[in-house]
Amino acid sequence: MSPQKPLLTPELLRAVPKVGLHEHLDGSLRPATVLDLARRSGYRELPHQEPAALARWFFEGANRKNLGLYLEGFRHTIAVMQSEEALERVAYENLEDAAAENVVYQEVRFAPHFHTHDGLGLDAVMLAVLRGLRRASADHGIGFGLIVCALRNETPELSVKLVELALSQREKGCVGFDLAGEEAGHPAKEHVEAFQLAKRMNFSITIHAGESFGPESIWQALQYCGAHRIGHGTRLVEDLVIYDGQVVKVGPLAQYVLDHRIPLEVCLSSNVHTGATTDLASHPFPVFQRLGYRLTLNTDNRLMSHTTLTEEYRLAVEAFGLDLDDLETLSINGMKSAFTHYDYRCRTIYERIKRGFNALRSEHELPPRRRYGHLD
Repeated sequence: MSPQKPLLTPELLRAVPKVGLHEHLDGSLRPATVLDLARRSGYRELPHQEPAALARWFFEGANRKNLGLYLEGFRHTIAVMQSEEALERVAYENLEDAAAENVVYQEVRFAPHFHTHDGLGLDAVMLAVLRGLRRASADHGIGFGLIVCALRNETPELSVKLVELALSQREKGCVGFDLAGEEAGHPAKEHVEAFQLAKRMNFSITIHAGESFGPESIWQALQYCGAHRIGHGTRLVEDLVIYDGQVVKVGPLAQYVLDHRIPLEVCLSSNVHTGATTDLASHPFPVFQRLGYRLTLNTDNRLMSHTTLTEEYRLAVEAFGLDLDDLETLSINGMKSAFTHYDYRCRTIYERIKRGFNALRSEHELPPRRRYGHLD
């Protein structure tokens, strides 16, 4: 008779050591902060003036099963993030909120050029965000990395400029380069010059792919642009043949991702909200998990998807039957895949993640870890 699974209460899930790799700064503001920054800057286009109503509006706007519609609310958050003070505050609060739910390391991403409309230069934007992240890291004991995003629908020349900007701040906490935005009609290979520069400079690369377009988008991200991680990757499932609930064939791209241990930055809630998957029950997460992919769990946009990393873990537990061992594997996968130094990754895994899970097992009188995940 197999041992009974421990009850993963909300309190226990909140206490689990977590790692977040895919969170957009401009999609994860506190509603009260949006309102306060709007008042301070004179921005008058917010649809509501009360935090709960505004939070509900952002969520309802995002939850329309279409990536383009999901992104509409960002015009408001970007509008109130046009000063150094606002950027530093939002960055600080981002890590403060993450630390409050025991996220031990978080990578935050944003597009710096979105925040120059009121006269800030790109360097000033970067330095303001990094100041906020460093202060929060020191105050709350959370590790961080900053990722610069280029946009698929913008010019390749701008992408080169943005990777140069990211590289100029690598000693201050900028750890990677990303390509985001609508995939259909905007292939990643158009921005290959920026990614070649990142690779020549030994810089880390993650690319949004397989969210609103199929496996071809993931293939370009990997084989043209040299991505080390894939943001979302949901539609990699289209390179699998599944019959009667069983995987009967793994296509060459899916096999490559599996064999080369390329991390997938899974964002359950937003994948449903953007229409990347019909509903949670249809999400390929459990298929990927059974096959042994290196999965990480992330929020994408806390404000737009009305979520936290604790909530994403809860969804995975309830929808896919994950247990505490599985959650530990997700956290370890996240730290293994982080764009930070190897010694820091190892230290965080052993001193914060494994030690934290063992402490929870002891505190709640739970059995020791029964198994270990795949060999990576």
